[in-house]
Amino acid sequence: MIPEIGQVTLIGALLVAILMGTLPLIGASTGNQRLMRVGQTAATAQFLLIATSFAVLTWAFISQDFSVEYVARNSNSQLPMEYRFSAVWGSHEGSLLLWELILCLWTFAVALFSKKLPDDFRARTLAVLGWISTGFLMFVIFTSNPFGRLIPSAADGLDLNPLLQDPGLIIHPPMLYMGYVGFSVSFAFAVAALLGQQVDRDWVRWSRPWTHVAWAFLTLGIALGSWWAYYELGWGGWWFWDPVENASFMPWLVGTALIHSQAVTEKRGAFRNWTLILAITAFSLCLLGTFLVRSGVLTSVHAFASDPTRGVFILTYLFVVVGGSLLLFAIRAPGMVQGSNFAGLSRETLLLVNNLLLVVMTAMVLIGTLYPLLLDALDAGKISVGPPYFGTLFALLLIPLALLLPLSFYAKWQEDKLKRLMRKLAVPAVLAVVTAAATAFWLPDAGGWGIAGSAAAAWIIASCLRYYFSRLTAVKGQRPSRSETGMILAHLGVGVFLIGASLTNPVSSEKHLRMVPGDSFELAGYNFVFEGTRGVRGPNYFADEGEFIVYKEGERVTSLYPQKRRYPNNQVMTEAALDPGLTRDLYVSLGEPLDDQGNAWAIRIYHKPFIRFIWMGALLMMFGGFLAASDRRYRRKVTAPAKKPAGETGARRLEEAPA
Repeated sequence: MIPEIGQVTLIGALLVAILMGTLPLIGASTGNQRLMRVGQTAATAQFLLIATSFAVLTWAFISQDFSVEYVARNSNSQLPMEYRFSAVWGSHEGSLLLWELILCLWTFAVALFSKKLPDDFRARTLAVLGWISTGFLMFVIFTSNPFGRLIPSAADGLDLNPLLQDPGLIIHPPMLYMGYVGFSVSFAFAVAALLGQQVDRDWVRWSRPWTHVAWAFLTLGIALGSWWAYYELGWGGWWFWDPVENASFMPWLVGTALIHSQAVTEKRGAFRNWTLILAITAFSLCLLGTFLVRSGVLTSVHAFASDPTRGVFILTYLFVVVGGSLLLFAIRAPGMVQGSNFAGLSRETLLLVNNLLLVVMTAMVLIGTLYPLLLDALDAGKISVGPPYFGTLFALLLIPLALLLPLSFYAKWQEDKLKRLMRKLAVPAVLAVVTAAATAFWLPDAGGWGIAGSAAAAWIIASCLRYYFSRLTAVKGQRPSRSETGMILAHLGVGVFLIGASLTNPVSSEKHLRMVPGDSFELAGYNFVFEGTRGVRGPNYFADEGEFIVYKEGERVTSLYPQKRRYPNNQVMTEAALDPGLTRDLYVSLGEPLDDQGNAWAIRIYHKPFIRFIWMGALLMMFGGFLAASDRRYRRKVTAPAKKPAGETGARRLEEAPA
C-alpha cells in the first residue's frame, strides 16, 4: 500500500504544477494579486508532494520491498544500507524522480527567496518553472513510473550495478542535478523577462545569484564525476570525453559564458539579447543531456534507458521548450534597445571574446558528440570521435582564453589604454615566462602543451593575486566585495586546474606488467614490491586483494591494497588502490590472474604527478561561485516599478567596480 502513496503524490504534484503554470500567468496579465500569489503556495505544495513521493521510494529500498519492480531490479538483500539509499537514483526511473525533486526544490527556493521581486515578475517566473515541472512529471508518470508493482513479488533483487556501489556515486548525481536543474531558474527568469517585456538590467541582477549557484553545483558535480572515474574505473584517467561527460560539460561552458555576459548586461546594459540566448541555451543543453542519457541512444557507463518511447517523449519536450522560448525571443527581440557603445579595447570587448571562445568550444563538443549518433541514425556508417579530436581543438581554444582571462578584470569598462594594461600586467607576464622556462628545464617531458599550460596557469594565478592584494590595499570604500572576491577565487581555480590538466598526462608514468609474489618494479623513483594476494569478504562481495609495499630510496612510503571483486550474479569489478599526495598519486590496479594457481597477475602501476590540482582547481571555482552568489547587493529590495518597456533600464547607474 505504501508505494501507491508515492504514485498518488506524483499525480497530485502534476495537478499542482499545471495550476502553478496557469493561474500566476493569468494573474500577472490581469493584475490579480490573488492569482499571482498562487505560484508561491503551489511551489510549496508541489515540493512537499514530490518529497513525499521520493521518501516513499527511498523507504521501499530501505525496507527491501521487492514487490516494487524498480527496487527488485536495482537492489538485493545483501546490499549495504548506504547503497540502498543511493540505489534510489541508481537507474532510470529513480534518477528522473531525483531530477524532479531537485527541480521542485529550486522552485520552492525561488518562491521563498524572491519575495522582494515585483509580484508580476515572480509570478511569471514560477509559472515557467511550473510548466517545466509539468513536462517532466508527465514523463515520469506515463513512461518512467518507479512505483510499478511486480506480481508475484521477487524473493530477492538483482542487485545494484557494482559501478554505482561507491561513496562518490552517493553524492555525484545529486550535485550534478543541482547544477543541471539549477539552470532552469536562469531560463525561467529570462522567459519571464520576455513575457513581461522587462528585458532590462533588473532581471539580470535578480537572476545572477541563481546562475552562480547553479554553475557552482554543476562544477562540483562534474569534478566529483571525474574523481570517481579516476579511482573507480581503474584506467588512471580523469576525463574520457564520454558522450555523457560531454553532455554535462556543454551546459557548464555555456553557463560560464552566461555568468560573464550577465555581468556586462547588469553593469552596462549591453549584451541583452545575447544574455537571453545564453540563458535559454544553457538550460536547453541540460535538456539535451537528459535526452542523450535517458533515450538509450548512447552506449555509456552512464546511460541506462533503452525504451525508444522515452526518447521520443524527451525529444518532443525539448522541441517544445527550446522552440517555444526561441519563438518568444524572436517576437520580443525587435523591440529591445541595446546598451551603450564600447571601444575596441574595453572590458566589454574582452568579455565578448571570452563568450565567443566558450561558445565555439561548446559547438566543438556538440559536433563531436552528436555527429557519430547522426551518422548511425542515418545508416551512414559508424565512427568514433575521441580524445585526439577533443583534446587538440580544445587546447587550441583554451590557451587564448587563458591569456585573455586576466585582461577581462583588469580592463576598464567602455574604453581602456593598452599601455595601462601592459603596465598592470608586466609582473604576471614575467612570472609566466619564468614558469615556462622552469617547466622546460625541470620537466623536459612536459612538451609544448605542458609548458604552455604551466605558463598560462602562472599568468592567471599571478594576475589574480596581484589584483586582489591591490584591491585590499585600496581605500576603504573600494575593497573587494563578495562578488569580486568570488570572481578572483574562481579564476584562481582555473589557474590551479590548468597546472593539473596540462602537466598530468605528459609527465605521468605507467606500466602494465606480469607480477608474482616477491616481484618488484621501479617506476618514477618508487619501488613497488608485490607481496601476493589473499581472499577477503565484503558486505556483498568476495575479493582477491593484492598487497604492494612501496619504497623510495630504501624508505617505506606506503602499502597499497587493490582488489578484484566478485558481486552476486558473477559481476566483477576492479577496485584500484591509491596513495594520494599534493604533487603526485601512486596508483595500482589489479587485473586478471595469469595462471591457474592465481599467483601471477596482470598489474597496472601509475605515477600521476599534479593530478590533485585538477580537483583542487574545481573546488576553488565552486567556492568562488557560491561566494559571488552571496553578495549583499543581490539581496537589495526592489524599489523600481514592476513593469517597464523593453528598452528601459530602470536601474541606477552602477559603480565602475568589477562585476
